[in-house]
Amino acid sequence: MHRIYLIPGFFGFANIGGLTYFHHVTRVLEDAMAAQGHTCQVIPVITHPTASIPRRAIRLAEVIDGTTGYDDDPIHLVGHSTGGLDARLLTSPGVQLATSIDVQRIAERVTTVISVAAPHYGTPMAGYFSSTVGQRLLALLTLLTIYTLRFGKLPLGVLRLLGGLFSKADDLFGFDNTVLDQLYANLLDDFSLDRQKAINDFLDDLRADQSLIPQLTPEGIDLFNAATRDDPSIRYASVITQARKPGLRAALHVGLDPYAQLTHAIFRTLHLLTRGQRSPGPDVLTLERAQLLHHTYGETPSPDASDGVVPTLSQLHGEVIHATWADHLDVVGHFDDASHSPPHVDWLATGSNFDRKGFEALWQDVVGFMTRE
Repeated sequence: MHRIYLIPGFFGFANIGGLTYFHHVTRVLEDAMAAQGHTCQVIPVITHPTASIPRRAIRLAEVIDGTTGYDDDPIHLVGHSTGGLDARLLTSPGVQLATSIDVQRIAERVTTVISVAAPHYGTPMAGYFSSTVGQRLLALLTLLTIYTLRFGKLPLGVLRLLGGLFSKADDLFGFDNTVLDQLYANLLDDFSLDRQKAINDFLDDLRADQSLIPQLTPEGIDLFNAATRDDPSIRYASVITQARKPGLRAALHVGLDPYAQLTHAIFRTLHLLTRGQRSPGPDVLTLERAQLLHHTYGETPSPDASDGVVPTLSQLHGEVIHATWADHLDVVGHFDDASHSPPHVDWLATGSNFDRKGFEALWQDVVGFMTRE
């Protein structure tokens, strides 16, 4: 039996009051494994959202240690966003983590490490979230994500306030703290008291330990990469995402729906926050990788290309097994498909047109890599 651990990322709740970050991924992985004649156990990891990468890697080790025995079942680590860095650190030869768990024993059983939209070379957005206003905005964006997944759409009144707030996106440090607090309170009021407590506990955890954020800057990741090595006995792969650059073309893809256009304004701000990534060297953007990306996107992505959270070229690590037009949360199932049961709910309208067919193709490629002899 294949054991698959799903590691969440920057917005990383795994389960809050019945809301599951990886719900759709779990189902498609199980179906794809069964179609190939394999059985699997898919285990979402509940981790600390913005704690340091070492702390998150320790949590990953604890989950693996608590869910596996001493059998020979292959272990696969699938990390979305920052989760890909957690998996790399845990499996780095000779890693020293502050835990009594035998990390080496765990690493010896890992067959594959697959990162999905992970910031292997950092994201400029992390520098903004290090500011006081940025920390408030991060809490609001996290609550927006949770709210959308719970209710399907944001309230129109809240959306209008957001539209006004994000229409000034070029002034990225001009967000009104009073408006941010008002939006936060309005959104939280719509949840039951039990869910309010669960969400507040999660966001308190996010505020209490933000060690991860400076580690995700391009400069912080330089130190991570200097101290981390791939294990030659493990196969590493990456899934690459790029959303359409905000502008007339993306706006046309979004459509005329006012709700979609307003959420697209939020995405435009996030896209602006990811700009400024330095160009990777030829050891990262190899000819083979450049040709694969060119085939998917019609051109080699520029350093400013991103999925709204992580620059596209920052996601390259190991074998590139899939590249697609998608935003940061599309690839874990948060895209628009109301006809599916259970329905897929979109995070933000980005104009990438990611759909169920693309979602299944992506995760089938992930399974294909896991089961490759």
